[in-house]
Amino acid sequence: MTAVDRRMLLMDRSVPGRTGMTLPALDVPPAPLPENGLRRADLSFPEVSEPEIVRYFTHLSRLNYGVDSGFYPLGSCTMKYNPKLHEDLAALPGLSQVHPLQDPETCQGTLRMMFELQGILAEIAGLDATALTPIAGAHGELAGMQVIRARQIDRGQGERRTVIIPDSAHGTNPASAAMCGFRVVAVPADAEGNLDLSALDQALSDDVAALMITLPSTLGLFDRNIVEVCQRVHEAGGLVYGDGANQNALLGQVKLGDLGFDVVHMNLHKTFATPHGGGGPGSGPICLSEELAPYAPAPVVVSGDGGYALSTPPRSIGRIGGFHGNFGVLARAYAYVRLLGAEGLTEVSRNAVLNANYIQAQLRDDYDLAYDRRCMHEVVFSAARLKQYGVRALDVAKRLIDYRFHPPTMYFPLVVEEALMVEPTETEPRETLEDFIETMRSIAQEAREDPESLHAAPHDAANGRLDEARAARHPDLRWHPEG
Repeated sequence: MTAVDRRMLLMDRSVPGRTGMTLPALDVPPAPLPENGLRRADLSFPEVSEPEIVRYFTHLSRLNYGVDSGFYPLGSCTMKYNPKLHEDLAALPGLSQVHPLQDPETCQGTLRMMFELQGILAEIAGLDATALTPIAGAHGELAGMQVIRARQIDRGQGERRTVIIPDSAHGTNPASAAMCGFRVVAVPADAEGNLDLSALDQALSDDVAALMITLPSTLGLFDRNIVEVCQRVHEAGGLVYGDGANQNALLGQVKLGDLGFDVVHMNLHKTFATPHGGGGPGSGPICLSEELAPYAPAPVVVSGDGGYALSTPPRSIGRIGGFHGNFGVLARAYAYVRLLGAEGLTEVSRNAVLNANYIQAQLRDDYDLAYDRRCMHEVVFSAARLKQYGVRALDVAKRLIDYRFHPPTMYFPLVVEEALMVEPTETEPRETLEDFIETMRSIAQEAREDPESLHAAPHDAANGRLDEARAARHPDLRWHPEG
């Protein structure tokens, strides 16, 4: 490592007397400093010139990896390219500067946008109403399960406290159900990757409040028995909750409400144009059947003779967050669906499924398939065959970094040994997929011929192989000068 590299990495750039900015003269009286007991004497701020600080942050930006810089096949998360136009639209003053507490008469345009988005999402889901307030996928799960709980209590079925969840569901599903006071019962998949019907029958009882199922599942599969599954749950007196985070596979192809779902959440930050990652922003609206609509979280937007207004449904579970949801994400989603239209949204799902199946077909000889059948928008491989060479899924993922690809999701779903979950999304061209496929083949060959090269990967990244468990449990977030 050169001296320049060390200064880039260690932030050791400070020279006394240098300054990176010039402040204007004060136009207000200076405020007195806090008393000594409230001030820290050990703070050491860097003294750097403007070129130095610009170069430092520019260097950091080049170390960052995102969908604007390369292929990001993070399965179950839909890290796809989103049009910059929608960022510009969400930043328009009429949207970015509106305040949630201002008089509804002064923001009829934004309320109309929310009202129309409610209808659009309900139409996509095949249900009757939408609540936009949940601000994340798991938040939508929590709201949906609270709605189910409130409905059961209203019907005198408060004793129904069991929620059935397939072992291929998103990991937040059991947590959301448990937080609403339900007891979770896991049900396995059958040999084809569908929900095991015999296991479902054994789990169904007078105590069951709902089935909570992800469709397509985290195995990347569409459950061929889903209509029958919903019928059996309904016959037992339960409701069906749909984790609709994987809508990229279904847009324009099938409506979950038509299959028998009663409540569905959608991740607008995965499917509908908001950049996903970094902890946010998110939005997880829930779509509800006519029976459950009165219990929707408040507020919802209604339309009447006086225009658009915020309203609380008659049996609402109440507010579940601040104000009316993550408005900036709602604006992006509205722009996305209005720009693409029904035909464009259908093309999204067609291309997402096509890309995933193309990768599956090209890599099936180099990696094992969790289930050897047509996948949906993502494909789950297993690196189990590479273990005979001492190579694991983690090694494959780390080696991908050397080839300038972001690794896919590892070790999830938990039911797949050495899982590598790849979601190419609909926005990647064939040339990118070919590069990724060739790289994955090369890594499989390296595993057989030179496994040590994978154990030491990544070789030329800013950071080498880290102790990730230690970094998570004992993070050191401060810079310490040497000496």
